[in-house]
Amino acid sequence: MAEPRLTFRRLVGLDRSVVPAETARDQPLRPFTLPNAIGMLRFAGLPVFLVVAFSSGDGVSFQAAAIYFAIAGADYLDGMAARLTGQYSRFGALLDPLVDRLLVLAGVVVSWNFELLPRWLLGVLAARELFMLVMSQIALRRGQDVSINWVGRWAVWPTMSALFLAMLYPGLIASLVFGLGVLMSLLATALYVRVALQWEGPPSTSS
Repeated sequence: MAEPRLTFRRLVGLDRSVVPAETARDQPLRPFTLPNAIGMLRFAGLPVFLVVAFSSGDGVSFQAAAIYFAIAGADYLDGMAARLTGQYSRFGALLDPLVDRLLVLAGVVVSWNFELLPRWLLGVLAARELFMLVMSQIALRRGQDVSINWVGRWAVWPTMSALFLAMLYPGLIASLVFGLGVLMSLLATALYVRVALQWEGPPSTSS
C-alpha cells in the first residue's frame, strides 16, 4: 500500500488518521533512526534540566526554563522527522510518550520542591502520571496499546506551558493554566480507563 500523501496537517501532527504499521506492537524496535536519536537526546536532557533547576536556589531560572522548553519542543521535531523521512519505529512509539511523562514529572518535582505551583495540584498530576505509567505496563503485558486520545494530547499544552512559566514568573497565571492542564489530564485518564475496561484476555506471561 502506498504511503499517504504528506500534507501540512500530517506534517505538524494535526492529522493522525494514519497509524504507521512500523509502530505496531508486533514490529521490531528499530532504535537506530533519526527520530529516535532526537528522542534519546530529549531523554538525556532530563538530568541536565534537574541539575540546573536545583542549582538555581529558588527554582526561578531562565536556564532551567530554556532547557525544559527545548526538551518539550523537540517532541515535535522527532515527530516531524519521522513523517519527513518515513523512519517510523516501535522503539519511537514507546520512547516518545515515556520521555513526555518523565518531563512532566521532572517539572512537577522542581515545582514542588520550590513551591512554584500549588502543591495539591502537583500531587494530583504526579499521581496521574504514575498511574498512566502503571497502566502502560499493564497494557504491554496484555498485548494492548494505550493510544493517546485528543484530550490527553491537548492537555500537554497547558500543563507543560504552566510548568515552564512557573520557572520564570510563578504566580496566579501559571497556577490557573496548570489547573486547566490537570483538569484536562484527568478527563483524558477517565477516557483511557474506559477503553481499558474493554480489554479482553488474561495478562501475558512474557517479561
